[in-house]
Amino acid sequence: METAAAGPGVLATVTGFPTAIYTVLLGVVLVYWLLAVLGMVDFESSGIDLDIDTHADASPEDLGTLASYVVAFGLAGVPFSIVVSLLVLIGWLITALASVLVLPGVPTEVLRWGAGAVVLVVAAALSIVITARLIRPLRGLFVTHAATSNAALVGQVCRVLTGVVDERQGRAEIAQRGASINIRVWAPSPNPLQRGDRALVTDYDAATQRYRIDPMTDDEMTK
Repeated sequence: METAAAGPGVLATVTGFPTAIYTVLLGVVLVYWLLAVLGMVDFESSGIDLDIDTHADASPEDLGTLASYVVAFGLAGVPFSIVVSLLVLIGWLITALASVLVLPGVPTEVLRWGAGAVVLVVAAALSIVITARLIRPLRGLFVTHAATSNAALVGQVCRVLTGVVDERQGRAEIAQRGASINIRVWAPSPNPLQRGDRALVTDYDAATQRYRIDPMTDDEMTK
């Protein structure tokens, strides 16, 4: 009998005020993550872009205010979907615990609704503080590294990987920190380029997505 009585109590807790508000939000979050698991949404793309100039369909003032709050509360640095999920989950736990441990002791229904409103405010504040602490060690996992642009490779030295480099074929690599960049290259023929030679990247053709390379002079090789 005690086990049967526990069921309605749990149901009443998660569907009663104030927990019901977070229960609905938690349902939305669960649906979102289900879609993310199925590959229908990309959770990493759900961040708040602090560069408000790129949002032509929204008010810059609103976006700037939202971004400032995110930074001020220490909620930046991870996808916003993770932040929202933690805020909702923590808020749901706090309101559920308060509904079980605190609100039953409030004597009247009117006072209970008032106490529930206070619990909502406290839960929102505490969820921000706790979420900010939880995401702090996660920020390193979501560091965005700017990709090297094609134009940035022009003027750099590469090493030829193929035995022949002409107008039709050729590959080379450019040494970078951590890993080398393998690129498609070409050069006017005839030329002395062969595998292992160092060459200078002099141009990039966006149409063919290839780089022109030229043999390096003795002075350039000694630099």
